[in-house]
Amino acid sequence: MPISEIDLETALKKKFPDAQIECQDLAGDEDHWEVKIVDPIFQGRSRIQQHKMVQEAVVDHDIHALSIKTADK
Repeated sequence: MPISEIDLETALKKKFPDAQIECQDLAGDEDHWEVKIVDPIFQGRSRIQQHKMVQEAVVDHDIHALSIKTADK
């Protein structure tokens, strides 16, 4: 089931309230997303740990494809 950009951003903002978040619908079908999240919470964490945190934020949503880019600043 696709997820709208607003719903995706809302789910991410719950987990990362102070982050800069960008969501891009890669295929125009609300099912293939790229997210860019900049949040100091990622500092000192491995890329895998960072991506798992993002995946946990959207675990209740059925997203076919999710490209994740994270940074701490």
